[in-house]
Amino acid sequence: MAAETRRTHHQVTFAVLAAGVAAYALLQSLVTPVLATIAVDLHTDQNTVTWVLTAYLLSASIFTPIMGRIGDMIGKERVFVATLTALAVGSLLAALATNVQVMIIARVIQGIGGGVLPLAFGIIRDEFPKEKLNGAVGAIASLSAVGAGLGIVLAGPIVNALDYHWLFWLPMILTIAAAVAAHFFVPESPVRTAGKISWLPAVLLSAWLVALLVALSEAPAWGWASGKVIGLLVAAAVLAVAWVEVERRSAAPLIDMNMMRRTAVWTNNLVALLIGVGMYAVFAFLPEFVQTPKSTGYGFGASITESGLILLPSSVTMFLVGMWAGSFARRIGAKAVVVIGCLVGIVSMAVLAFAHEERWELFVATAVMGVGFGLAFSAMSSLIVSAVPPEQTGVASGMNANIRTIGGSIGAALMASIVTASPAADGLPREAGYTHGFTMLAGALVVAALAALLIPATGRTPRGDTDGEPAHAELALVPGGTVVGDKPE
Repeated sequence: MAAETRRTHHQVTFAVLAAGVAAYALLQSLVTPVLATIAVDLHTDQNTVTWVLTAYLLSASIFTPIMGRIGDMIGKERVFVATLTALAVGSLLAALATNVQVMIIARVIQGIGGGVLPLAFGIIRDEFPKEKLNGAVGAIASLSAVGAGLGIVLAGPIVNALDYHWLFWLPMILTIAAAVAAHFFVPESPVRTAGKISWLPAVLLSAWLVALLVALSEAPAWGWASGKVIGLLVAAAVLAVAWVEVERRSAAPLIDMNMMRRTAVWTNNLVALLIGVGMYAVFAFLPEFVQTPKSTGYGFGASITESGLILLPSSVTMFLVGMWAGSFARRIGAKAVVVIGCLVGIVSMAVLAFAHEERWELFVATAVMGVGFGLAFSAMSSLIVSAVPPEQTGVASGMNANIRTIGGSIGAALMASIVTASPAADGLPREAGYTHGFTMLAGALVVAALAALLIPATGRTPRGDTDGEPAHAELALVPGGTVVGDKPE
């Protein structure tokens, strides 16, 4: 009991965790509006610079479950500090990068920071009183969403006042401060889970994703029928099958394939994958679209700040609708809400594909996108939670969010492939490239809506009966994060 009384107060622990998560959330989106600027400064093309975003998403997809598992085994506090240290090292390397190859390596290292979310949620579960648990988890996850939205808006003012290197210096300073505070003030978790890390599944997951993304991004230059592209696609398929088989046979899998085979789980994950394709591709390419010079005949010549503001409505509406979607799902059923969310998303992509005359059209499109994705993400959280045993809630909903990140990696690579397929004489993409790209994203959401129809119906929940529904359904809208939506026992 004496040792227990000396443990740091949970409010101090929360403040430290919030600082670390805020740094990660900002780095998730700060570079999105400045990809074109980075491409010019590092003397690279639009297709290659997209890997500054894709590499980060890919790395976070892989390291999120790995860091969470290591934390369960050897202690969440020390792994939380190590994760923040990796985030700081990646930020330092990115700030000093003089070519795009070093920048991409730096972003891969930063992706290790994806582990801060499952580790923060795990520390909260270990340290907080049960009556405070849901509120703390909700606040951290909301901070992730708000931080990601703020990153898009803050990028412009930071670049204008300083330069784009400070998009990495400032989060690095915050990350170092959070790591030092975590070391001194966050208590080591008393809960440990015996087991081991299955490294072969992690290697296979990395291998098939890299093979797929390289094939998709390089196909315009190499040719879709080239031996290299076909070989990489075949290798990706073979490695993906091998990954699933190894995970299925592993005594300590990173991802439980038995859980993933549940109809309510794989259908929701398929929808999450396809929505991730659309969301991250828009985040990566809409700022570049509006920054295109007016001399091209279709661009708006927007500044970095203005292009970031174009995406702000999506963050606002996604968060607000996500908080309201739970009551809507109780009235008409969560499956119906997912379908409606996908259909609304299709409308937003159609507007982005064809409405290029006025800026207000783009504001409307991103606001509508946030409504659609906010509905879908929140309802998927409810469906995932009700489909798995209570002890698998965090893993299942976290994997749903992680698969969305994998979809984002694929979407960014596909969009880059389409947009840059036939550049104009000045090297800039043609308007048709963006039209075709956003039309492709609309097609992905059409498939998502069809996949949502396969989700097992759960029916409507009577008013006041929230059993089986996550206490914070809005947490599912956290991009690339692990979601814990179950109520404490």
